Amino acid sequence: MPDSAVLQLARDLIARPSVTPADGGCQDLLAARLTPLGFDCQTLAFEDVTNLWARRGGDAPLLVFAGHTDVVPTGPLDQWDSDPFMPTERDGRLYGRGAADMKSSIAAFTVAVREFVEAHPGHKGSIGLLITSDEEGPSVNGTVKVCDTLAARGVRPDYCIVGEPTSVDTLGDTIKNGRRGSLSGRLTVKGIQGHVAYPHLARNPIHELAPALAELAGIEWDQGNEYFPATTFQVSNLHAGTGATNVIPAAAVVDFNFRFATASTPESLKARVQGVLQKHRLDYELAWTLGGEPFLTPRGELSRAVTQAILDETGATPELSTTGGTSDGRFLAKICRQVIELGPLNATIHQVNEHIPTDSLEPLKNIYRRILETLLPD
Repeated sequence: MPDSAVLQLARDLIARPSVTPADGGCQDLLAARLTPLGFDCQTLAFEDVTNLWARRGGDAPLLVFAGHTDVVPTGPLDQWDSDPFMPTERDGRLYGRGAADMKSSIAAFTVAVREFVEAHPGHKGSIGLLITSDEEGPSVNGTVKVCDTLAARGVRPDYCIVGEPTSVDTLGDTIKNGRRGSLSGRLTVKGIQGHVAYPHLARNPIHELAPALAELAGIEWDQGNEYFPATTFQVSNLHAGTGATNVIPAAAVVDFNFRFATASTPESLKARVQGVLQKHRLDYELAWTLGGEPFLTPRGELSRAVTQAILDETGATPELSTTGGTSDGRFLAKICRQVIELGPLNATIHQVNEHIPTDSLEPLKNIYRRILETLLPD
């Protein structure tokens, strides 16, 4: 049996090494497929990052498929059973870096778009593809800047589907209708260095930090809501000391992170942390980094279309979820009110021997096509 179009395109994309922020020629390959279908394909480059914005049509509603061609590093090559950039099929699985995250999704929605346009050349509305090579990296010259560019042009999509790998056990069992925000802090508590035998001549920042840290760890920041779990606070690193066992350190440094729901805001979390630190009368410095704000797409037209497409193709009803890390959905939500993430199994993303079931590619493509047929009919 000849290979399907989506499997062949997935292979072609995986075979192009594109460790972030490299694109490896993936976007040129996609543009070559889209241009004959009537797409206006533009490369939007910002510093060392290339982005592809492709659009067919000028009318509303505008449905955008979004994804990233960059992948994470391979890790130890000797632990892979096959070359990570040589797509390999064995035991019913497609192996290669990016197979799950997320070149298969890009292949699936690109082929779905071709099939839809060929079957419905007079469809209503417009179709867009937003492809970046800066999702796995710092995410400063990719989707966020393309969204800024589109907003400046007055382009605001009505629907956006991000091809992130969301499925847990079976294809389509989980879709993301939002993500938690990420707020990190680096707290430096200052003390006075001295000899452990003369504590009255020093001030131990670890001892002063400990009660405040215990209080922070025990706070219920919010209770979440219908869509989000409660906000969490976690310490990731704690550094203090000179390495000697007889020296009271001069400072203690703590790295921590909030994964926060829409029930809280960055400002409210910052204020509560600083309130605790001031309550304990610490001499401190605190630097904040906002990795991303939460976004949420309530149940509506897009989630219904996605749910029905999955049900029709697989016979299962997906679960709406907001778990996991951040994604480019946080940027797209700034210009699009309805953002849903839907993609293949995520069990092996970022791992050695990353793979997906080969027989999931065709159904994934069909799900994307069904969504187009629902939202952009003739």
